[in-house]
Amino acid sequence: MDGDTLARVAYLAIILVALGGWVLVEFRQRMGQALRMALAWGLIFLGMMAGYGLWTDIRQDIMPVQIQAGGAIEVPRAEDGHYYLTLRINETDVPFMVDTGASGLVLSLDDASALGIDPESLMFTGEASTANGIVRTAQVTLPVIELGPFRNEGFRAYVTEGEMDGSLLGMDYLDQFHMEFVGNRMVLRQ
Repeated sequence: MDGDTLARVAYLAIILVALGGWVLVEFRQRMGQALRMALAWGLIFLGMMAGYGLWTDIRQDIMPVQIQAGGAIEVPRAEDGHYYLTLRINETDVPFMVDTGASGLVLSLDDASALGIDPESLMFTGEASTANGIVRTAQVTLPVIELGPFRNEGFRAYVTEGEMDGSLLGMDYLDQFHMEFVGNRMVLRQ
C-alpha cells in the first residue's frame, strides 16, 4: 500500500470513528432506533446499487438499438428525438448519432482512442463548423466498417478535437443508403 492510499484509508477511518461516536452519543438511550435507521439507509444504498446494475438492461428502452429486417436496417427514434446507430469498426462496436446535417463521419477523441487511433499521432489540419463553433479535425481511414449486412472498406472519416459526447454519422456514410422514415422509425436500404 503506497502512502497516498494509506492516507486515504486513515482519513476514512477518522471519519468513520467520528460518525460512530456521534451515533453512540446521540442514540445512547435509543440503540434500537439507531439500528433501524442504519438498516433503512443500508437498504436504500443496496437499492441504488441494484438500480445502477440494472441500467444496462433498461438502457435499451431509453436508447433503442437498430434491428436488421431482411435487407434493411430499422432504427427506432430515441426518447430525445434522435436516431442512433451502432457501427462495427475494426471489430469494435461504436455508437453514432445520425446527423443528416453533418457532411462526414466524425469520431470523438474517446471513440477514436477506443479504435486504437492515437490522438497524439494525428495532424489536425482541417476545420469543421459546428453548433459549438469551429473545431479542428484530422482525417483518418477506417479499414472496415460494418452495419448489419453492409460493409465498407477504406472509409474516410474525421476525428475532431472538439468536445463531443459521442460520434456523428454524417451524409458521407448515409448517402449509400435509401433512407425512409416510417412513423418513429428510420429504415436504411441499399
